[in-house]
Amino acid sequence: MSTLEDKILGEKLQYYCSSSSEDEGNDSVDSDKESDNDKYQGTITESLEPSFSEWDGTSSNTGPKGVIKDWQRYKQLEAEKREEQEKERLQLIKKLSLSCRSSLDEEKEKILQTDPDLAELLTDEFLLEYQRHRMKEMIAQAEKLRFGRVINLETARHFFEAIDNENKSVTVVVHVYENNVPGCEAMNGCLISVAEDYPFVKFCKILGSVAGLSRHFQRQGVPALLVYKAGQIIGNFIHVTDYLGVDFYSSDVEAFLIEHGMLTDKNCVPAIISRNEDTLSDSE
Repeated sequence: MSTLEDKILGEKLQYYCSSSSEDEGNDSVDSDKESDNDKYQGTITESLEPSFSEWDGTSSNTGPKGVIKDWQRYKQLEAEKREEQEKERLQLIKKLSLSCRSSLDEEKEKILQTDPDLAELLTDEFLLEYQRHRMKEMIAQAEKLRFGRVINLETARHFFEAIDNENKSVTVVVHVYENNVPGCEAMNGCLISVAEDYPFVKFCKILGSVAGLSRHFQRQGVPALLVYKAGQIIGNFIHVTDYLGVDFYSSDVEAFLIEHGMLTDKNCVPAIISRNEDTLSDSE
C-alpha cells in the first residue's frame, strides 16, 4: 500500500532520491566542478607564463639592471647610426669628387684606355716641346718677312719685283717722290720712323722719273703713296700734301694710313703678338 509519503509524491516517485544518493550526486557534481576549475586555472597559468622561445631581446624589467641594459642598447644603436651616416658621407664625397672632373680629364682617360700611344703624345711635356718647336718655326718664318726700314728701288724692274715677288701676306707701301718737290723730303723722313714701328710692313721709295711716270705726274702727283698686297693695289693716294700739308710728322703719316685701313692700329694688336715682335727685336 501506498503510504502518506507516496500520496504526497504521487507520480513523481521515480524522481525521488534518497539523501544518500543525493550526497553521492553532490559529490559527483563537486568533483566535476573541481576538474573544471583545475582546467581553468591551468589555462590562466599557461597564459601568464612567459614564452622564452618568443623573447625579442628587450626587457620589461624596470629595475636597475633593466635600465642599464636599455641604456647599453641605446648607445649601441646610436653608434651604429653614426657609423652608417659616416659611410653615407664618405660615399657622397667620393661621388662628388668623381663628378668634378672636367670633360678634358675624362677624354684623356678615355684616350689612355683606347690608345696609349696617342695618350703619350698628348702629355704636357710633349705639348710644351711641340709649342717651343712650332714657335721657333714661326719666328724663323716671320724673320724672313721682317723689314723695319725703307727700301730704295733704283729701277722700274725693282719696282715690279718688290710688289710681285713679295709674300701675299705682306703689305707693300711705295712712296713715289721727286727731288725738290715740297713734302717729298718730309715724307721720306717720316717713313723711316714708321717703318721701324711696323717692321712687318714693307716700305719702299722710288723716283717718279725712274718709274717711268709722266712729267705731269712728277710735278702734280707727288708725293704719292701706293699700297699693294698680293700683287694688287689696295690704296692710291696722290699728292698727299693735300691731306697733310707741307709740314707734317711721322705720327701724322701713321694716323693717315691707319685711318684709310692701310696699317693696323697697334692698340688693336693682341698682346701676345706684341710680345713676339719684342722677342724678335731682342734676338737681333
